[in-house]
Amino acid sequence: MNNKDNEHGFYTKSIHAGYTPDSETGALVPDISQNVSFTFDSAEDAADKFNLRKEGFSYSRLTNPTVGALENKLAALENGAGATCTSSGLSAHQLAFFPLMNSGDDFVASAKLYGGTLNQFKNSFSRGFNWNCIFAEPDEPDNFKRALTENTKLIFIEGLSNPTGVVTDIEAIARIAEDAGIPLIVDNTIATPYLCRPFEWGASIITHSTTKYLNGHANSMGGAVIDSGKFDWSASNKYQTLSQPEPSYHGLNFHKEFGEMALTYYLHAVALRDLGACQQPMNAFLTLTGMETLGLRMQRHCENAITVANFLENHPAVSWVTYSGLDSSSFKPLVDKYMGGKASSLFTFGVKGGYDAAVKLVNNVKLFSHVANIGDTRSLIIHPASTTHSQLTDKQKLMASVHPEGLRVSIGIENVEDIIADLSQALDFSALIAA
Repeated sequence: MNNKDNEHGFYTKSIHAGYTPDSETGALVPDISQNVSFTFDSAEDAADKFNLRKEGFSYSRLTNPTVGALENKLAALENGAGATCTSSGLSAHQLAFFPLMNSGDDFVASAKLYGGTLNQFKNSFSRGFNWNCIFAEPDEPDNFKRALTENTKLIFIEGLSNPTGVVTDIEAIARIAEDAGIPLIVDNTIATPYLCRPFEWGASIITHSTTKYLNGHANSMGGAVIDSGKFDWSASNKYQTLSQPEPSYHGLNFHKEFGEMALTYYLHAVALRDLGACQQPMNAFLTLTGMETLGLRMQRHCENAITVANFLENHPAVSWVTYSGLDSSSFKPLVDKYMGGKASSLFTFGVKGGYDAAVKLVNNVKLFSHVANIGDTRSLIIHPASTTHSQLTDKQKLMASVHPEGLRVSIGIENVEDIIADLSQALDFSALIAA
């Protein structure tokens, strides 16, 4: 990352950070470097790059110019030391955990997470890596402290949860992690760095699904791991992967050699090499383009969302609304503290009449798109209990605050009057079930 990027404001960094016009062609926009491999100047040049003695591109599973531009922009917007892009948000979790966890280790995670993440943590990580997840209710930070064991290697939270809009007290949980000598990882997908920058509150690592608000146009998959560069990997023997000699690089000590960039270098040189979950150049290019308008889109998302949430909260066919930006929300003080009073555009609401009424509403919206994605310019809707969280047990759904009558909406940037009109006519249909 260019240190000059941090001298600029958010909107400027969204446009300019991560890439300078090509010195040879003058190209203003990053090229789509659709290359598998890159030529070397000599055998010595190749050896130096493969052994991390020299920076440069060798093979796109490890590094790629287009993906690198996106990584630099993400690091600049989050005020981090470095970033590593992945093929999806879930692969970003795997990549972030890979250097920190050994077989049999524990990690503590918020119980209010995206359904795919809950399933990944509870089932796939335990089966595939023998990483044991201990879930903690995020409403009380001390729950995370009580969940710690001597084998706990990290704490993971969503700053603003999907789909229920739970806001976690990042600063308080970061202090718990610091006292335990472990990193706090914050998934910042829903808030984005426009609303919240977790490193300012003590987080060590940030993850993203770039598929969502960062891209904003539902046309590319991706994920990212951003490192603050501030965690001391050599302070204890817990993180020997980064603080001790790495066998596959002839005993290279990543923390000693690369300092604040140790995790970023390791994720490229080892984790992407061995796990292979690299982001594709075309997806990185589309996300780079989308991020130029991130601030503008998020402002509109937030304005529309609070208007729609207020409408729903006062509608007779609606039983509850979880939007954290509402004055009635218990999370409003945390929204004010961490996100400047804005709560993104994702929330859930419940309709009177239960499961059948919720399904009826989904089948009768016209402007809303019925899809599993979030963070698009379009307004989106889905019934989580039967789709995104359907693999969870009834108990797990309840833990995740997913209810039969609940609907998840991602409010887009259309005219808000049109969004409300569509919900209004669909609620009339659902109300027939409740009557």
